[in-house]
Amino acid sequence: MRIRIVDAFTDRAFAGNPAGVLILDGDTFPADDWLQRIAIEVNHSETAFLHRLPEGGDADWALRWFTPAAEVALCGHATLASAHVLHRAGPAAGRIRFRTVRSGVLTADVAEDGLITLDFPASPLSPLDADPALLAALGAEALATHWTGPITDDVLVEVADEKTVRGLTPDVSVLAKLTRRGVLVTAAADDPAGGYDFVSRFFAPAVGVAEDPVTGSAHTSLTPFWTARLGRDELTGYQASARGGLVKVALRGDRTLLGGYAVTTIDGELQVDVPAA
Repeated sequence: MRIRIVDAFTDRAFAGNPAGVLILDGDTFPADDWLQRIAIEVNHSETAFLHRLPEGGDADWALRWFTPAAEVALCGHATLASAHVLHRAGPAAGRIRFRTVRSGVLTADVAEDGLITLDFPASPLSPLDADPALLAALGAEALATHWTGPITDDVLVEVADEKTVRGLTPDVSVLAKLTRRGVLVTAAADDPAGGYDFVSRFFAPAVGVAEDPVTGSAHTSLTPFWTARLGRDELTGYQASARGGLVKVALRGDRTLLGGYAVTTIDGELQVDVPAA
């Protein structure tokens, strides 16, 4: 089987967020521990595993995502990478439907120019009392804190400005003990004419990701958060990691649309046998 490394939420190589993508030959997933071992070997923040589903159902592909440490309930960049691979490899065109265990059916629409738009559930925001230990580990003061709901299970922290977001040097070893998935730090863009409306960074050491370069799933909470504050239902976010990446977002009721490009950087063969499920 071929295994690819795809840079997602970018139109150039070595930017955005790299993800592994493995399209399985069979019609079931192998044992979880084997999937986890492959994710450890790939050693990117997420590896996506897919297999075909029977025709006539509500989805075309079954999809799961693993970090090097755990399976997650929702992942944007590895879903975008999967749609990119399926579109370029030929098995799928136009709208691609993925069935997931904990996030329902997700769709990806691939435009002629390569722009991929994901349709994800919006993450509900609940006000949360700021945890002094978490803020100390971040090294920042919070304007507001929220819990992002049971699917993403993050803490969203709004800080004063873009400079604060970019300058964070958190103690990830402490954050790993204080979060269930991760902590998302965000602020409005300093210059709204600069091509994006808000900035963010995402730290998830509890699931084996010290800092994620560009986090699609985090934008399912950033979208309702910033559309409410900025008064527009279509925005662009910039995730200000070392690699960086743009995510086009739109709020549609209880759904979020996440748009971006992807680039395949490595295309190779898996040289180990796949065990029976």
